[in-house]
Amino acid sequence: MSKVGCQGCRDGAPLPFAFTMAFQPILDVDREKVWGYEALVRGEDGQGAGWVLGQVDEANRYKFDQACRVKAIELAGALFPDAETKLSINFMPNAVYEPAACIRATLEAAHRVGFARRQIMFEFTENERITDVGHLQRIIAEYRKQGFLTALDDFGAGYAGLNLLASFQPDLIKLDMDLIRGIAASPARQTIVAGVTAMARDLGVTVLAEGVETEAELLVLRAAGIRLFQGYLFARPELARLPAVHRLDAGDPTEASPPRAA
Repeated sequence: MSKVGCQGCRDGAPLPFAFTMAFQPILDVDREKVWGYEALVRGEDGQGAGWVLGQVDEANRYKFDQACRVKAIELAGALFPDAETKLSINFMPNAVYEPAACIRATLEAAHRVGFARRQIMFEFTENERITDVGHLQRIIAEYRKQGFLTALDDFGAGYAGLNLLASFQPDLIKLDMDLIRGIAASPARQTIVAGVTAMARDLGVTVLAEGVETEAELLVLRAAGIRLFQGYLFARPELARLPAVHRLDAGDPTEASPPRAA
């Protein structure tokens, strides 16, 4: 695997497709400010992530993963307003053959644009099957050693969210939008989210709710104790620029009904 990884990154041939990043804000509603932005891969003409990822194969997977990190950091270095704003980057654990070696391009890009390591968060999704949990543990340990934040994305929708959380505790977990959709009218979803939030609090892990689209969803999630949010209610991703945020206030969480047993 390491030989394939090294060759995939060092091969001078460019990727056979072009891409850029769209940015979507993550809001801290307690502080009423933008906490950070997630970099989302897009085609240069606005094609969705599916179009880009559909062109990634075994031959270019390593180079693509590295190029995504560098592109996100270079764009963020020019766009972000202050040194506290976080940049969230998705990465492929199965495209990291050796954590310390594969982080070098990221470190070089951050240094080049003057982007602090503490501003960078790496997300991995539980929708990607993790074939070697020990390898992922080594990746997370190396990233933390380097001063980066880590996040488990799509929590509640993938292969083994609870097992991954038991194996190691990232800085954040991002609740999957399918778990959030319709939560205001679903006692079962309310109970699950309340339980996950309490469990994360005991583990010292911050919960972020993604895919929030309605005021009702926001109020219920606020009542569960969540303070970090991402979704169309606040802003849609915009290509290679920071979108305007529709609102920073979170309403009154006491207006929402408390989570109820199903």
